[in-house]
Amino acid sequence: MKNKSVYLIPVMLCFFCMGFVDLVGIASNYVKEDLALSDSVANVFPSLVFFWFLIFSVPTGMLMNKIGRKKTVLLSLVITVASLLLPLFGESFAVMLIAFSLLGIGNALMQTSLNPLVSTVMGGGNLASTLTFGQFVKAIASFSAPYLAMWGATAVIPDFGLNWRVLFAVFFVVGTLSALLLFAAPIEEPPMEGRPSTFVECIKLLGTPVVLLTFLGIMCHVGIDVGTNTTAPKILMERLGMSLNEAAFATSLYFIFRTVGCLTGSFFLRVLRMRTFFIISVAMMALAMCGLFFGREQWMLYAAIALVGYGNSNVFSMCFATALESMPDKQNEVSGLMIMGLFGGTVFPLLMGLMSDAMGQAGAVLVMAVGVLYLFTYVKQLKTS
Repeated sequence: MKNKSVYLIPVMLCFFCMGFVDLVGIASNYVKEDLALSDSVANVFPSLVFFWFLIFSVPTGMLMNKIGRKKTVLLSLVITVASLLLPLFGESFAVMLIAFSLLGIGNALMQTSLNPLVSTVMGGGNLASTLTFGQFVKAIASFSAPYLAMWGATAVIPDFGLNWRVLFAVFFVVGTLSALLLFAAPIEEPPMEGRPSTFVECIKLLGTPVVLLTFLGIMCHVGIDVGTNTTAPKILMERLGMSLNEAAFATSLYFIFRTVGCLTGSFFLRVLRMRTFFIISVAMMALAMCGLFFGREQWMLYAAIALVGYGNSNVFSMCFATALESMPDKQNEVSGLMIMGLFGGTVFPLLMGLMSDAMGQAGAVLVMAVGVLYLFTYVKQLKTS
């Protein structure tokens, strides 16, 4: 592995594939429109995707010890590619349920195994900057999905009839290419050391206050992330009378500012105290919730979407670091448990769907606002230095 940059190409493509999970926000809106679903039923799709993190995060760590990191990432790519293939043959409720389930399972495996694979490739050199660039590549997929869906919905694609589902075709090609390149890359892995975490060990750690509070913080972070991804277009449609194709830009706007936040966050965390930057980030999200709840003009809603995108971009990394540093001798168990916290992407959309059916999209915003309020209470868990 003398030329690390060569092996980083397929690995960075894997980060792009990791971003496929964010298509669920815009896709669920198109499925809702095509199948005439209510908000609560349509929000089952993003909830289903993130449900699998609860089930598969810790077992994936155990699987990596048995078959290795590269093979685990390859398995995640195979499952992801299968999830993208199904919608090309139809968009019935059952087909989309199966497709989103497979997408969630594949992404749970990928989120758990890809970062350790980067560590293997880099051999400890420039790991942090490499992971940051990987998140940037992931974000490209996140904010390109709405544009692909809009293009497919408005362009004439003869003989195929894919409409907005053309995004699945494009991502299917990229996913297949990524799997083939990673399979061909001769990445050598060191022997696995230590014993994998178990569910029992992880759950026992919830008895430690900082671990429990951080777990809940990550649930709120992911819930706000998925909630904004799913609800922002609906707010524009409800209050500004936009069509779905016009409102889909809101999802891209969110991910654009989240990408900017990822790229600039590492700098601010070097020059500011973590607690200070966390307070600034959560304050931006609180201001965004006010804008999303009360806003009736386009500029105000766009500004609110941008604020929540930037404010939420670094919350996960700060919470994750706090949890790991709190129990340095139990980092494997803590890591698995924090990934399980992505289950918040299941809980929030379900509650938001119920609230929006009852009182419009303002009800969905109220659910996200509860998550923001919790993050304010989490501030005292962060180091002051």
